[in-house]
Amino acid sequence: MYPNVCPLCFYQGTLYEQQHVHNAEFRYSCDIRRGERPYSCEVCNKSFSQKSSLVRHQRTHSGKRSCVCNVCNKVFIDKRSMIKHERIHSGECPYTCDVCNKAFIEESGLIKHTRIHTGECPYVCEICNKAFRHESSLKRHKRMHIGDRPYVCDVCAKTFSDKSGLIKHQRIHSGERPYTCDVCNKAFSVKCILIKHQRIHSGERPFSCDVCNKAFSQQNSLISHKRIHSGERPFTCDVCNKAFSVKCSLIKHHRIHSGERPYVCEVCNKSYSDKSRLIKHERIHSDEHP
Repeated sequence: MYPNVCPLCFYQGTLYEQQHVHNAEFRYSCDIRRGERPYSCEVCNKSFSQKSSLVRHQRTHSGKRSCVCNVCNKVFIDKRSMIKHERIHSGECPYTCDVCNKAFIEESGLIKHTRIHTGECPYVCEICNKAFRHESSLKRHKRMHIGDRPYVCDVCAKTFSDKSGLIKHQRIHSGERPYTCDVCNKAFSVKCILIKHQRIHSGERPFSCDVCNKAFSQQNSLISHKRIHSGERPFTCDVCNKAFSVKCSLIKHHRIHSGERPYVCEVCNKSYSDKSRLIKHERIHSDEHP
């Protein structure tokens, strides 16, 4: 029997082991579970659960950087940070997921990844109880409640709650499209759009209807399809109250009321309320017959 049990991580051992082994090796994880951050920076008041983390942080204020990468000469405040960085050059990924074998440079990356398999969402919003896998996701989410949008586009002044949203937006102004399809060389400004596009080439349809088993390449297509089974029509015309299962159908319908005809034939200038009718019309000029 071990009379000494840690109430946080359930470590069991003799009194000696509790004092000299557990407290030395595992106190960090217990402090995290408690949410304790007893070590505070006297310059910026940022707090840490480990003293070593505070020491490393303080070097950012002192400017002391003693470790240099021998590949790219990037300078780091400590050896541990440099070792992690060097794995980018070497390709070393020592932390491997035992479910899908995906490998990571840092242990923290593996820990975050395993939550995909376990479904664990340890970070919970105290306002709406929505749960997240990553602390950074929770921080971004909280800005929705308080209206905080600290990232501002220097071209059009549009504001964003997170930096990634601003970066994606700025590509509208710059025209940058850094994500390129390796099959057809089509380029995209956002990685998730490239992933969706690549399914055209691969034929992958990862989203399946649990009613009729019809499969789709995009999740939003599956959501729209499911409304056929449920009869749900969430998009309602504010003029005549006619309801639609997909938003694009509502947009087309609105043009009946507004008279908008945005699709114009470049040969004879005849205009249409939807693109499919313009395409049919253009066949008159091209002598193309379906």
